[in-house]
Amino acid sequence: MMMKPSKLKKGDIVGVIAPASPPKTEPLQKAIRFLEELGLNVKVGKSVHKKYGYLAGEDKERIEDIHEMFKDRNVKAIFCACGGFGTGRIVSRLDFELIRQNPKIFWGYSDITFLHTAIHQQTGLVTFHGPMLSSDIGLDDVHEATKESFQQLFHSGDIEYTYDKSKLETVVEGVAGGQVIGGNLTLLVSTLGTPYEVDTKGKLLFIEDIDEEPYKVDRMVNQLKMANKFNEASGIIIGDFKNCVPKKRERSLTLDEVLTAHIASAGKPVIKGFKIGHSSPSIAIPVGSLGIMDTFEHTLKIESGISEVENR
Repeated sequence: MMMKPSKLKKGDIVGVIAPASPPKTEPLQKAIRFLEELGLNVKVGKSVHKKYGYLAGEDKERIEDIHEMFKDRNVKAIFCACGGFGTGRIVSRLDFELIRQNPKIFWGYSDITFLHTAIHQQTGLVTFHGPMLSSDIGLDDVHEATKESFQQLFHSGDIEYTYDKSKLETVVEGVAGGQVIGGNLTLLVSTLGTPYEVDTKGKLLFIEDIDEEPYKVDRMVNQLKMANKFNEASGIIIGDFKNCVPKKRERSLTLDEVLTAHIASAGKPVIKGFKIGHSSPSIAIPVGSLGIMDTFEHTLKIESGISEVENR
């Protein structure tokens, strides 16, 4: 069952949490001002500024922030401050029934992929793979299209990917549809063999990553291939793979050679070049909404992830 969160309106309270690593303070404050300029009031989670190694507080503290934001009926959306590391540590201790009973906008990407996958598959809630507050919106050179992605939360209009379509490339021709799922490649692979393993059956799978050399991407996409995730998908969307180039090795396959070898062999429609992920701009898309991809027209259209009806 698919469940869409209610749209935002000016005056709404939104929560900010750090379920993975701690954000940088100044960029986060700048991003909070951006949310306020959208007409929103901001509630900051208790553990956002805590530091426990590479984590924003201990597991218990980060879990409590997630639960508190979903439990608070006044909070209409939850934005993740940044990614980093650590969401896989807390997923098994989340109260999915609490989340199911309190559906609301949940937004982020990168390490947040594990949470998107688990929350959507356990509850049916549509979530949003979108730019981070601290590490995207808080940058001095943030792209206008990155900021514009937030506008989809204020209305229920369908989404069509239009940014620089001339840069899109067809890898395998065809038309495919289904629920749009996926996210960061590293995190998707880390779900395999767990109760939260990404389900790609009949779905449009999108992948992205950052700072992984081709030999590491090779290892991960090969694992998805052996787990039958490409064969089971209806189509594959290749997002941005920022700085995924050879660094230490004198001889290497290219990123394109790696992706094509493992993904194209499934024979499903594939397009690459989408500015989805660790890119500028970073275009937000709803996880779990129905979409259709046409490689002939280079189009990706996704149903709105927002409901006009107020959730009670």
